[in-house]
Amino acid sequence: MQIRLLFIAILLGVSGWVFSQSKVTGKVTDGENGQPVAGATVADQHSKKTVATDINGTFILTLNGNEKSVIVISAIGYQTKEIADVAASTEEQPVLNISLNKADKSLQEVIVRTSARRETIASLYTQQKISATIGDGISADVIKRTPDKNTGDVLKRVSGTTVQDNKFVIIRGLSDRYNTALLDGAPLPSTEPNRKAFSFDIIPSNLVDKVIITKTATPDLPGDFAGGAVQVTSKDIPDRNFLTVTLSEGYNTASTFKDFKSGVRNTTDYFGFDNGDKKLSKNFPSSDVIINRQLTSEQSVQAMKMLPQDWNVYSNKALPIQSYQLSAGKVGVLKNNNKIGVLAAVSYRNAQNIYKDLIRDYVDYDYRDNVYKFSTNLGAMANFAYVASKSKITFKNIYNRIYDDQYLYRTGTNRGASADVKFFAFDLMEKSLLKSVLEGTHQLGQNSSKLNWSLSYAKIINDQPDQRKVNYLANVADRGTEAYKYSASVTTLGKENTRMYTHLDENNFSGSAMYTLPLKMFDNQAMFKAGVSSLYRKRDFDARFLGMVLNVNIDPDEMNAIRTRPLNQLYAADVLQNYTLDEIPNNFDSYNAHSLTNAGYLMLDNRIGSKSRVVWGARVEQFDMELESKGSTSPDVKQNYVDVLPSVNYTYSLTPKTNLRASYFRSLARPEFRELARANFFDYELLALLSGNPDLKKATIDNGDIRFEFYPSGGQIISVSGFYKKFTNAIENSIDDRNSTKIVSYFNSAKASVYGAELEIRKTLDFIAETEFMKSTTAYANFSLVKSVVENEATGAVQLEKNRPLVGQAPYVVNAGLQHSFLDDKINFNAVYNRVGRRLFFAAGGLFGGVWDAPRDLVDLQLSVKVLKTKGEVKLNANDLLNQRTTLYYDIDKNKKYSRTADQTFSSYKPGSTFSLAFTYTF
Repeated sequence: MQIRLLFIAILLGVSGWVFSQSKVTGKVTDGENGQPVAGATVADQHSKKTVATDINGTFILTLNGNEKSVIVISAIGYQTKEIADVAASTEEQPVLNISLNKADKSLQEVIVRTSARRETIASLYTQQKISATIGDGISADVIKRTPDKNTGDVLKRVSGTTVQDNKFVIIRGLSDRYNTALLDGAPLPSTEPNRKAFSFDIIPSNLVDKVIITKTATPDLPGDFAGGAVQVTSKDIPDRNFLTVTLSEGYNTASTFKDFKSGVRNTTDYFGFDNGDKKLSKNFPSSDVIINRQLTSEQSVQAMKMLPQDWNVYSNKALPIQSYQLSAGKVGVLKNNNKIGVLAAVSYRNAQNIYKDLIRDYVDYDYRDNVYKFSTNLGAMANFAYVASKSKITFKNIYNRIYDDQYLYRTGTNRGASADVKFFAFDLMEKSLLKSVLEGTHQLGQNSSKLNWSLSYAKIINDQPDQRKVNYLANVADRGTEAYKYSASVTTLGKENTRMYTHLDENNFSGSAMYTLPLKMFDNQAMFKAGVSSLYRKRDFDARFLGMVLNVNIDPDEMNAIRTRPLNQLYAADVLQNYTLDEIPNNFDSYNAHSLTNAGYLMLDNRIGSKSRVVWGARVEQFDMELESKGSTSPDVKQNYVDVLPSVNYTYSLTPKTNLRASYFRSLARPEFRELARANFFDYELLALLSGNPDLKKATIDNGDIRFEFYPSGGQIISVSGFYKKFTNAIENSIDDRNSTKIVSYFNSAKASVYGAELEIRKTLDFIAETEFMKSTTAYANFSLVKSVVENEATGAVQLEKNRPLVGQAPYVVNAGLQHSFLDDKINFNAVYNRVGRRLFFAAGGLFGGVWDAPRDLVDLQLSVKVLKTKGEVKLNANDLLNQRTTLYYDIDKNKKYSRTADQTFSSYKPGSTFSLAFTYTF
């Protein structure tokens, strides 16, 4: 209720800021290369008002009245275009995306006449066809017709792409560590502390101008990807003034209104912030003091009292999933047609999920976990832009905060220790990302040459304050006797009874500049680009492992009485004097790291004849990195090298609707800081130590692609692609299960090859029957078939399998869907299906082989209805209707299928189906 009241207050405070106007907005681009056309004249035939497009090709033209008008667009060297049926309405203000074709000097003036609706579709078709690289994307025109609420949802619709956990992107079946992400041209840092991945669910879809996944490289893209480069472009100048509010409530079949267990809950948790009680106080004893036993008994007790002592497990009902979003935009036209605009948004989401009876039945363990996760997500975006006739300046900002508070209760048997187990874990993770980008575009001289520059800053924080774990054991041999009692393992400090405090703080600084020069080559227009960029990363990571150890010298009966106490009385004040504060030394676990990546590139985009286009060049990247483990005498990890990354993209236009493409490029993948750090952390969910490898090398990848694509009409495509990737020193992870405590670490495979094919179809069904129903129905499907082979010599006791696929590589990916629009887009229905083939989760590093991720079928349904004169929209979403198990397993019988009896279950659970109802209103 507090969240709802706050959201309504913000809405009322902002609503007066936006007002309606009778305006038409749009963008004019070159129909041949997609570049914006600056200085084009846009005129209203009725009122005779005219404006000129800015450096970005955009315009805002004020119209008189609500009657339909004819807009005329003209520019030197282009055919004039007339757009009919342009309505000036405060309810449905139009946005025109217009492409102009070059004029033929041998002919008299040509005027092309079309309608507003047909022109918008034609522009989308043009942008798809003229891309220099092999890739896929989705534009704002398509996004607004879907019920997708964030960029993670949007990416599910892109060919060859799947999304894990509704936020992590997998392209061509490759692990997400082989992708890179950019927002408004600037690199996005990883939002995860232990992996290279970006959480795309933090960007609201209604603020996205377009999303492009580039699967082949050009020199102006970062060189560290093999699957794809995900480029998200947010809106800077709003199409019009608007204020949009969205409210959503969701129900999960496994969680909502079920009994929800947790540790202590504070009101601030609902707003994504801990109230500070879980953090160590500033005057808490230092590590040196505790490790060197410099505390008296009284001082030790006083220090233990400073730690949070509420060990109660609270029970409530899991509330429905709540989601709220408020976004607003305002644009103003200044003198000389200069424009200034601002776009802002805030979002809030709270979910309480239960993973009941999660199975862990492998090697020495036969456990059942009940996991309760309380999650709050806060997001904000603020973009500002100033556009003049020959310059454009933007300042874009995004902030996201994720608050995950988890309680786990485990029962079962540790067969290796011949003990029954009751295990409790309280775990809070606070993550935040702040990113700001200042960028400019300037036209130089009269030859349309341009200078683009950008400065970017990003800050990532990951806090894990007071992860608390306590393990109780009972002797299996005592079952059925009076001696069978659970006793807490508190006489020594170990991996299952520590309190862990970690803090990660990373700052990224980047800058770039690019010069673009149009020129003539082979009697055709060409484009030369030269650029430089630099990225500096600095990370500080600190960890402490504390615990309260029971004094073994006290009376045995008293010690046993304390150890058999229930959890909420185990560390009670009346027995605290029998404990001693202790800490595990962490010479390797805390570290400082920094890296500097400098890059320069040259590229040429030129046409040979009327049908061939070649985009080629090279990028040079110099990388310098150093990582130092705090308090350790081990040598620092240092890497310093230079890479030359050539690329060439060739396009042959067989017909005006058909392209044949071919591409080659070299790319790389660098180890992340965490992968190089010697730090060892026990993951109580994986039941394994996570350990870095300071000897990791970079991976280099040679990539080859071919593609045939046919565009029947706007927004429709049929394409067939083939690709090959050769990895040298591929970075993978493995699990060593030879000891009672498993170790998950990273290594380089000497060689790996990946080859595959993709088929994509997106087509309306009017080829079956020329009816309005079929014209309004779109079927889309994409299928990827991939084969990967790793060459890796088995050495020593750790047997890394010689013949296996690349870790994370799916053998196939299937995406399919059906979309239908009723009543002139007022009602939309979507059905989406997804399946990813069996993937290797951890390579084999010991006795039992690798850990596999079993495939599962996903079916989502979405229905949206526009109401209140199309200003409002009601959306009903049904996600994961089949609710199949998410399973990781050891394939003991080697039949490539999961069997509960024949195989060993690493983890398996049902996430539940989710149903949500959302209402959106635009003022």
